[in-house]
Amino acid sequence: MGKKLDPANLELYQRTDEVLHYVWDPFGVANSPMARDEYHGYLPQVFSLLKDEATAEEVTRYLESIATDRMGFNANLQQAREVADLLLEWKEVINEKHSSSKSGG
Repeated sequence: MGKKLDPANLELYQRTDEVLHYVWDPFGVANSPMARDEYHGYLPQVFSLLKDEATAEEVTRYLESIATDRMGFNANLQQAREVADLLLEWKEVINEKHSSSKSGG
């Protein structure tokens, strides 16, 4: 990332990185510490989709395009959709957490 993120966006960026590595993980490298950066090339775009209010369908399509077009895997729409839903859930939780801390609650 080229600029400093506020705490909410930094947390969303970190959670997105974790979800891509440990949950999405099309290469199956989540248990390999040496491969921790395997999906970092896709992280900025997924983060941008989340910040730009993308729908679960849009995130799903992006994840699927990476897995099929760039990695050569067969489509797994159910898994990509579960990951998209999880990312959007994280976004909601983080937004609520940081908006309540701003209002003193």
